Amino acid sequence: METTTTSTVTKPETGRLPSLSGAHASVRVSNSHQLWRRAAGFLGPGFMVAVGYMDPGNWATDLAAGSKYGYTLLFVIMASNLMAILLQSLALKLGIATERDLAQACRDRYSRPVNIVLWIFAEIAIAACDLAEVIGSAIALELLFGIPLIVGVIITSLDVLLILLLEHRGFRYLEAFVMVLIGTIAVLFGIEILLSRPEWSPILYNLFVPSKSIVSNPEMLYIAISILGATVMPHNLYLHSSIVQTRDYPRTLAGKREAIRLANFDSATALTIALFINAAILIVAAAVFHRSGHTEVAEISDAYKLLTPLLGFTGASMMFALALLASGQNSTITGTLAGQIVMEGFLDLRLPNWQRRLITRLIAIVPTIIVTAIYGSSGTGRLLVFSQVILSMQLSFAVFPLVRFTSDSALMGSFVNKAWIRIAGWFVALLIAALNGWLLLETFR
Repeated sequence: METTTTSTVTKPETGRLPSLSGAHASVRVSNSHQLWRRAAGFLGPGFMVAVGYMDPGNWATDLAAGSKYGYTLLFVIMASNLMAILLQSLALKLGIATERDLAQACRDRYSRPVNIVLWIFAEIAIAACDLAEVIGSAIALELLFGIPLIVGVIITSLDVLLILLLEHRGFRYLEAFVMVLIGTIAVLFGIEILLSRPEWSPILYNLFVPSKSIVSNPEMLYIAISILGATVMPHNLYLHSSIVQTRDYPRTLAGKREAIRLANFDSATALTIALFINAAILIVAAAVFHRSGHTEVAEISDAYKLLTPLLGFTGASMMFALALLASGQNSTITGTLAGQIVMEGFLDLRLPNWQRRLITRLIAIVPTIIVTAIYGSSGTGRLLVFSQVILSMQLSFAVFPLVRFTSDSALMGSFVNKAWIRIAGWFVALLIAALNGWLLLETFR
């Protein structure tokens, strides 16, 4: 019979609560000699993080990229995903090695004014992310059931109740719910790819070989950076560094080392599935819209209306909308959880769970309701793409502290980044900052 660990959680220093104290070390993991059993206990956090890599903001950017430029921007999706795997690996390592999430690590090492600024930027990123997620879900409800957009936004905003219900039953239930929805999206888009009959040769070429026009064409660069913002999300770095600590692994050097190894397997597996889904959305858009001359399909509702007549398959649009609904619901759940982690980490607020969730939800949802009331259903595609550019702009404020902390031997001890990881981390951080700087210059020009 399989045994489980009974490790005692290391007591935090006086006055220091662990990240997500209600769920900290609450998920028991196997102590079996069989690797797959031990690995199974760590499956979950990576999939919750991967949700942010396939949210409605990704849909908007991938649809715009595929319909306008065909398969050209597939390389950006691949490169962004590789960056994501590296950065999420650093985030989970920080959480496991130090038992502090990224927001808490910032609070420990930066001054109060700096932390307030970083918190504001993190909240802006979460609000931008929530804008995409809630609008995406509301669009799906409108397409499937004819529910008005503003009503759909309010309905989607109530997902905080679902979070409270599922987490009350245990963090594993929340993870299982998220993983089922990810599986649903993957299956539906797998079918959409088969129906669209894409050209595989240019797909493989553009997946691995970048085009010069990505940098030379300002419009293409704008969409490319929006893909980067939609793929590597700042709030996911805070989220991952926290939820990996929900596992009850031995808080010893050996226990942490194995936890990092198995958590990396979970993260890489989940992000590979996210890569497939992101690429699938762009491939379907390129194969269906770009190939037929519909090069300006940036609105999700337009894609829904065109899919069935262009593919000649009655259920194509319905599958598209169902996958969008699953994506939006998934993303709002993890976004709300990230909002709680950010607020607790930076501000050290001591409030009951339901109050923290309600506050973080309101911070993110109020701007969304205002924007939806003003714009309605018109221009939602451009709004979604713009929200992802905002995310990319905020990314450096999470990436630079993350790389710095994980490269600090005094903080990380034997888990400090190796030289090549440190170089790769700073390269990615500087590349993201440079691309955003380029975009700002091109916008003002």
